[in-house]
Amino acid sequence: MPWRNTNNPYIIWLSEIILQQTRVAQGLPYFEKFLENFPNVEDLANAPEETVMRLWQGLGYYSRARNLHRCAKDIRDIHSGVFPANYQSLLQLKGVGSYTAAAIASFAFDEPVAVVDGNVFRVLARYFGIATDIAGNSGKKEFEALANTLIPKDRPAEFNQAIMEFGALQCVPKNPDCSHCPLKSGCFSFKNDLVDSLPVKIKKLKIKERYFRYAFIICDHEVVVRRRGEGDIWQGLYDFPMEELLGQNGSQDQPGFLEEIGDFMTISVPEPKKWYKHILTHQRIFANFVSVTVLKQNRTALQAWTEKNGFQVVSFEKLEQLGKPRLILKFLEDQK
Repeated sequence: MPWRNTNNPYIIWLSEIILQQTRVAQGLPYFEKFLENFPNVEDLANAPEETVMRLWQGLGYYSRARNLHRCAKDIRDIHSGVFPANYQSLLQLKGVGSYTAAAIASFAFDEPVAVVDGNVFRVLARYFGIATDIAGNSGKKEFEALANTLIPKDRPAEFNQAIMEFGALQCVPKNPDCSHCPLKSGCFSFKNDLVDSLPVKIKKLKIKERYFRYAFIICDHEVVVRRRGEGDIWQGLYDFPMEELLGQNGSQDQPGFLEEIGDFMTISVPEPKKWYKHILTHQRIFANFVSVTVLKQNRTALQAWTEKNGFQVVSFEKLEQLGKPRLILKFLEDQK
């Protein structure tokens, strides 16, 4: 991996943020794209937010992109473009938690602080026979404390990479090859037939289902968009006018904005039956789209309506440049 065998804190930080909640195969092209566009932290800090969000689109968990940009600006403005060189100072950066701070501190600055990810949880839980819930804060602290007692002070980066690789390649989640494991003689789980029971992770997450109806409104080679506001799941990204339905049939929540558009004569394509599905950590979002064409002579009325509702009218070329949720990307791809 391009972020291995380097002590450049920018490259290490960038890779760690991108790989949060993301598989390496998916994250690698984004890492390469960001590094190509922003070779150093100041280049990233100086970039417009829309450019950052556009490059991030499709990767999900968009708060990471906003925090990435904010953190780059803080490093530029507060730290004179230089990364803090120790774990405690790194923790003060926007979007940098204990895992990322430990990775930067150990890999870039050789500080003996343990990196504890899912692979490390699994290795430690099985080897030492720890049944504490790894999903809880107390469990995470317990494992971090243990890992920090094990890490050697002379080669912390090598130790961190080794234990993570061991969990990824040998001590895998399902059906590990324990008979050929070099640590089996000291492994509590192997000796007590508990390999399949550890680590313990109690899931308390409740998944909410939501139903959206979007209006794809076109007028004279332009389209109506809206920028998602602060605190939104897709903050800073662009989608289309939307109303949330009470259920999949939408019978209890008719979209009033379509009635408003109808006041200035539109040609509307009937609502398709296709539903687009998008899965987030806490939500499953189902969306369908109504395509609407506004007659050219009603362009002024449309502009007044969009301004009243906080929307924008942009060209299709501009739409291509804006950062958009994956849900919107899927729909637009189907229109080609």
